[in-house]
Amino acid sequence: MVLFIVFVSLWYFSLFFQTFFQHRYAAHSAFTMNKFWERVFYVFTYLAQGSSYMSPRAYAIMHRMHHAYTDTNKDPHSPLYSKNIFTMMWRTRNIYSAIFKGKIMIEERFTKNLPDWPAFDKWAHSTVSRTIWSIGYIALFLYLTPTLWLLLLLPVVLAMGAFHGAIINWYAHKYGYINFRLKNTSQNLLSIDLLMLGEAYHNNHHKKPSEINFGKRWHEIDPVFHVIRLLAWCRIIKL
Repeated sequence: MVLFIVFVSLWYFSLFFQTFFQHRYAAHSAFTMNKFWERVFYVFTYLAQGSSYMSPRAYAIMHRMHHAYTDTNKDPHSPLYSKNIFTMMWRTRNIYSAIFKGKIMIEERFTKNLPDWPAFDKWAHSTVSRTIWSIGYIALFLYLTPTLWLLLLLPVVLAMGAFHGAIINWYAHKYGYINFRLKNTSQNLLSIDLLMLGEAYHNNHHKKPSEINFGKRWHEIDPVFHVIRLLAWCRIIKL
């Protein structure tokens, strides 16, 4: 029971900072914050994602490319150009890595108003950092597990960000329903999205990428939208 609570907590903490900071803030500039709070959320994102941490800057560039090139051969992660979910995510990994290391030319339109903390990313993105986190997760699971089969959750924890990305980038372009007819395959994967904190309303998001509320119909609950409103009320961010 304790290990399950730990797993669920890691799932939602990692996912929250992905959708709040890397996705809605870094990629889409859906709201603003000062440099102090930007650095605070950098650190929180690292602590929440651990071994699967993604640079907010590199993530934002790749995600902007996804919106600009959705379902074309320039899309970093389109199911139309991959045989299966594993080849798609491996292609995504390679493109993300090339962006982070500066090995590909990036159009200027994808680099405007990006959060950037090179010194922090150098550590957070390093092999040493990922190794330390991985050892910590393994030790925690071995200490807490009441039965060995629960260790099957460990790979999910070690690559949590990739699992989150795979669910949306693959399944939300193949299954679900649409509210808006668009020139791409994006769909709303879940009608009530508590699993992915609103990220599953992918068709809605592709219609209006910079909207802070991914839900459009009465049943489309976006929990992160309400957190954003609270943070704006507290003057931590500005809408």
